Parts: sequence; C-alpha cells; structure tokens
Amino acid sequence: MKLRELAHSRTGDKGNTLNVSVICHDARHYEHLRQVLSADRVKAHLSDVVRGDVVRYELPNLAAFNFVLGQALGGGVTRSLALDAHGKSLSSALMDLDIESPTIDSGCAVGDPG
Repeated sequence: MKLRELAHSRTGDKGNTLNVSVICHDARHYEHLRQVLSADRVKAHLSDVVRGDVVRYELPNLAAFNFVLGQALGGGVTRSLALDAHGKSLSSALMDLDIESPTIDSGCAVGDPG
C-alpha cells in the first residue's frame, strides 16, 4: 500500500532544509507508521534528492511525525536550477512510498470501523 492511504503531508522549507510533516488520517494508524516509517527509510526513498541527514520527530498527541531533511533542496529554493525544488514535490514523492499494510491483529487495519 502507499503511505498516502494512511496519511497526508504538509511541508515547509528554509534555505536547503525541508520539513515534511506526515499526519495520520486515522490516529489508530500512528503506531503502525511509527514502526514502518523510520528516518532511514525516508532518506532511502528520497536518496536521489536528499543529501544530508534525516531526523524524525514523533508527535503522538497529533498522530503525526515531522521529518527534517538536510541538504534537500539543491542549495535552497532560490539557488537551485531545478524547476520545482520546493518541498511540496518531495512530500508528494514521500506519499508514494510503499509501506506494509496494518494488520487486523494490530487493531488498525485499513477499513476497520474501529
């Protein structure tokens, strides 16, 4: 399944650093995403663009994560020669990440009415 099936994202950039927030559609999916969506996995998925460290901050009360991606914008939005170096395109790429589906045993299967 794609990450976008369990979450959506918001972004912000400053210089060559990008913040990508991943926010669960359903708070019951937070623990599953905490297990499968590591900083290393995000960095590997975006390795063609992200050259620096990726740090994950957990926000359990919001059922969200904030990823800080260093050296992610080709020198910064105003310095890059890329047509669209803004964070929105990278967050869209992150939402295309293939992840494992939550299991019924976890109590958070997709489509489970709760």
